[in-house]
Amino acid sequence: MLHKIRGQYADPVHRLRIAFVPGVTPDKWARVWRERHPEIRLELLPVAESEQRAALDDGTADLVLARLPVDRERPTPLHQVVLYEERPVVVVAVDHFVAAADEVSTDDLADEQLVLPERSGWTPAVPQLAFPPMTTKEAIEVAAAGTGVVVLPMAVARLYHRKDVVHRPVVDLPPSQVALVWRVQDDGPVHQDFVGVTRGRRASSGRG
Repeated sequence: MLHKIRGQYADPVHRLRIAFVPGVTPDKWARVWRERHPEIRLELLPVAESEQRAALDDGTADLVLARLPVDRERPTPLHQVVLYEERPVVVVAVDHFVAAADEVSTDDLADEQLVLPERSGWTPAVPQLAFPPMTTKEAIEVAAAGTGVVVLPMAVARLYHRKDVVHRPVVDLPPSQVALVWRVQDDGPVHQDFVGVTRGRRASSGRG
């Protein structure tokens, strides 16, 4: 394990690779890191949510700003620090009745077709069409055409916003969570320093 000596690391660390999923914005943490550790190059790597665990396992990233759930046990154990929650929203075509509301409940969506599976497992009451697997961007295109609706974290809906769709909060669905994850076997002072940055610790603060 690396040990700090007078603010530096006993063994040279030249870079830290942080992967992040769509809708997560690591810029503010990156700025703090670069101010505190100009000697360690920080690389920010966008990854698809479906690849967030693989980015650790194949060595692409040292830590991942992931959207839960993530398998914390297989193939190797992970550390996990939850950073914040995201409000779920439903994305619909601009002429959908939902567009006239400030927010909706799942009861309001009971007769809708869900283009992508909702992460908590909720489905509308009516029998569902068998939509093929698709990306978030493709799913929003389907919603824009009026064929169905998509439930997403608000940050993701904003990222893929189009003029022909709107999104509204769904008040009775659970929030999603964004967490920092990394492999237990890789843990060390560099990882803990970045955890400290994301949790707002001062440069002189210890772990905890």
